[in-house]
Amino acid sequence: MPIPDDVTGDEIDQDVRQELMSLPKGLAEDVARNLVMVAQLIDEEPEKAYEYSRIALRLASRVAAVREAAGFAAYATQKYSEALAEFRAARRMTGGVELWPVMADCERGLGRPERALAMAGEPEVQKLDKAGQVEMRLVAAGARRDMGQLDAAIVTLQSPELASSAHHPWTARLRYAYADALLAAGREGEAREWFAKAVEADKDGSTDASDRLAELDGVEFVDAFDDSDEENGENGENGEGDEAGAVDQRDERDERRDGDES
Repeated sequence: MPIPDDVTGDEIDQDVRQELMSLPKGLAEDVARNLVMVAQLIDEEPEKAYEYSRIALRLASRVAAVREAAGFAAYATQKYSEALAEFRAARRMTGGVELWPVMADCERGLGRPERALAMAGEPEVQKLDKAGQVEMRLVAAGARRDMGQLDAAIVTLQSPELASSAHHPWTARLRYAYADALLAAGREGEAREWFAKAVEADKDGSTDASDRLAELDGVEFVDAFDDSDEENGENGENGEGDEAGAVDQRDERDERRDGDES
């Protein structure tokens, strides 16, 4: 597959570069460039990222970083069996536990939530850093929901990390998952509170918490270029009606919020 000329391979992390030093120089550069393409495309074009990861894998299957990248590319395209195999291979090579949560999530993707829960209780979890432990908690809660155990999922997410006022890279996702579980359980007032807290922590827009919050508040998004606007005119009667409706909507929202707070 073609790789843009401005992709040199120098963009990869230093740790990955160190691993590639075991390869001949020309081969290492080719692998590095393919890994860069995987990283650049995995969020927006995961299928293309997967294709580049397969090339890197053919070139250097004995490099742990390559197996890990191939695993994440397969995971992004929902090829969970393949992803799990690659993650296991990378873990065997490094002896690390960092991939344990995503391996458990692959088990969920394969329809084995009970296996994911079992992994949440393994000693490897205690070796994870704080971010990894939070990720494992999210996976375990998801597994509980997969099994129809909604109340257990809510309890699983209740933790010091959830209660903390500090903001970490994983804070928004944790709060979002808790809010979503509460909403699924019919606890709308609490869900609204936690979606709002998720918005506070979500500085980079990693979740759609703001949209979920707006939905709970009854806000409807309309096309600013709706054809009906041209027919009615900007200052027509319908425009006044929309404004009145918006006022009524805000009043209802305020009443609902007051009820929640009480």
